[in-house]
Amino acid sequence: MVFVLIPYVASSPLVAQEIQYNRDVRPILAENCFACHGFDHAKREAGLRLDTADGATASLGSGEVAIRPGSPDESEAIRRIVSADHDEMMPPSESGKTLSEQQKQILQTWVAQGARYDKHWSFIMPEKVRLPADERQLQVAHPIDQFVRIRLLVAGLSPSPEADRITLLRRVSLDLTGLPPSPEQVQHFLAASEQDSEGAYTAVVDRLLQSPAYGERWGRWWLDQARYADSNGYSVDAPRQIWKYRDWVIEVLNRDLPFDKFTVEQLAGDLLPNATDEQRVATGFHRNTQINQEGGIDPEQFRIDSVFDRVATTGTVWLGLSIGCAQCHDHKFDPILQKEYYQFFAFFNNQEEPNLTLYEPGIDAVSLKDERRQTEAMQREIVKNADAGVSDWESHLESGQQDALPADIQKILQTEKSARTTPQNLALYAAGPGAADATFQMAQQRLQQIDKLLEANVTTMVMKELATPRKTTVFVQGDFTRPSDEVTCGTPAALHPLSRNVDAINRLDLAKWIVAPDNPLTSRVIVNRVWQQYFGRGLVETENDFGLQGSSPSHPELLDWLAVEFRDRGWSLKELHRVIVTSATYRQSSAVRADLQEKDPGNYLLARQRRLRLEAEIVRDVCLSASGLLSTKMGGPPVYPPIPQGVMGLGQANREWKVSEGEDRFRRGLYTFIYRATPPPSLNVFDAPDGYSTCTRRIRSNTPLQALALMNDAAFVEFAAALEKRIVQNGVADAFQRCTSRQPSSDELAVLEGLDAMSAARVLLNLDETVTRE
Repeated sequence: MVFVLIPYVASSPLVAQEIQYNRDVRPILAENCFACHGFDHAKREAGLRLDTADGATASLGSGEVAIRPGSPDESEAIRRIVSADHDEMMPPSESGKTLSEQQKQILQTWVAQGARYDKHWSFIMPEKVRLPADERQLQVAHPIDQFVRIRLLVAGLSPSPEADRITLLRRVSLDLTGLPPSPEQVQHFLAASEQDSEGAYTAVVDRLLQSPAYGERWGRWWLDQARYADSNGYSVDAPRQIWKYRDWVIEVLNRDLPFDKFTVEQLAGDLLPNATDEQRVATGFHRNTQINQEGGIDPEQFRIDSVFDRVATTGTVWLGLSIGCAQCHDHKFDPILQKEYYQFFAFFNNQEEPNLTLYEPGIDAVSLKDERRQTEAMQREIVKNADAGVSDWESHLESGQQDALPADIQKILQTEKSARTTPQNLALYAAGPGAADATFQMAQQRLQQIDKLLEANVTTMVMKELATPRKTTVFVQGDFTRPSDEVTCGTPAALHPLSRNVDAINRLDLAKWIVAPDNPLTSRVIVNRVWQQYFGRGLVETENDFGLQGSSPSHPELLDWLAVEFRDRGWSLKELHRVIVTSATYRQSSAVRADLQEKDPGNYLLARQRRLRLEAEIVRDVCLSASGLLSTKMGGPPVYPPIPQGVMGLGQANREWKVSEGEDRFRRGLYTFIYRATPPPSLNVFDAPDGYSTCTRRIRSNTPLQALALMNDAAFVEFAAALEKRIVQNGVADAFQRCTSRQPSSDELAVLEGLDAMSAARVLLNLDETVTRE
């Protein structure tokens, strides 16, 4: 498919250009018609289907034709759309939907031009897009800027100038690492920019992408989608141990594991040939489902609920489709049958849910366990041969001597000889005649060493395929107690075909299908979601719905160019970040302009950047950094920073929250323990997700509670006290720069110097500029 750039502006005369189905018509029909005349045959009214050409042009029972291509006057659907008769107008008045005059004109013009239907845009493979026009005409060389500038030219708008150097450095630092630049980094960047502005910025981007903090910042982005939390959910909400999965995400993002492999290892790492522990840990993605530990429940019901969640999450995260809507019936809008839903369900219905034991690096647990068995066998042989010696030792023991022996040995001696176990006999020998047996004692010491090495382990939740697959059936109306037709693993027929090279397909086949070269969705969905992080909105605004009810791309050619580049350049997320943040579009000022407020108030044409309030964890991280308390320690078990008293007493269970000490008290926000039922208030108030379901876009609220949290939350009071010390030592201007990255104006400095140091510190941490990315 070759794109020809004909930018569409809503205010341009419709009759002066060709109406395009995906761009102009489908959004109108999807919003107003498909609910009653769409894919779901059970909900279809009057036998009329408008989401396909065959359905729209078929003869109705009345003999009329809804859409007669080229003849709007002979098209029953058009007649009803323009009718003023409430008994026949469409949409019907009781639906609460009405078409504007412009929408009616679009539909009439479309029918007059032949009523051509196109396959839904997101189901068409993205192909290499020809860059628009001549870069000399657009005065930009970067591909992103070329796609954006041509839209601005047609709309009569100009791009915003580049942000000032400090704002730009702070923006890219926060976006790539979640941390602000230090005063020293600001000074170095400004000095380097005087010599080579572009080179200085490129060097900063390279440094930030190589920073370990990059994996932490973008790891949290992925953990939102993985619905990661540290507890089981539901009312009991007991703690779970799955932080090894969190650490895996951070580590592989830092080393830029290609996204296709990143996908396969999370969905099916345990099924890879000679799967490593690391690849098994990756399957924790789908162990982030809730576990109900309430009494009296039906375990099968909640196992099924977990599988439902895995189906919906996989569809949303990688395909941008609401597959879960076909759980109870055929999808109302998208071409997904209920039967196909349960074929997809079958991939996730064949697992057990074990814990994987992990040991310290360099520990070969298999060899150690084998050595332990051999050593114990040798000891048993020694004891067997020395049985008489043990009996003699035991018979010569006087009561007073028995009292001097360890309690566990005394207990064994009181046990009948015939009832003693092998470990008890070994313990007796070690305490008696074996004490002088050098070979036995060396073996005993080695066993203790082995036990110590094996005890230094952690467990993490993983997936494992069942040896015998479960039977999967369609559930009538989604009710697991009403099974009907049996199904096997499969994918929606409307999408690219699933490779069936083996008799029994499994999650590994599904994972490969998701990142297959002929999948039209995955690369688009992921680049759109990354773009969203930088601009506050994706090129497709409905980032979790690329189906027929989703929004159309604001810049379809740019979306496809990014998707193809991402896929063809090895699925490198770091290179995707690099190409976005080096564009002039990203580097624009976020200042609001009068002409944009009039022509493009929503900034859909990208003529400026966008101010974004920092995410919850980054708000904490910025304040930790400014106060000088931030610990750069990475990984490990979650930590427990101070929270308001009484919070963990809310709900059914009184949950433990032992406040961490030392540097763990000042770790980055993504390491904070997250109870699903009672998330830490300072994260919750800044819209952090709770982990109940996948989160593909955080909301950004603006409430008084946020200011109160920054002022009064125990952790932030502690940060302010540390910043107060910096103010006393280095002055308030230094503290201002650590919070905002810039020097204060004379007026700002005068206000702050009129406050005591603690008050100034609390004000600085509460500044809008401190918690905002310009």
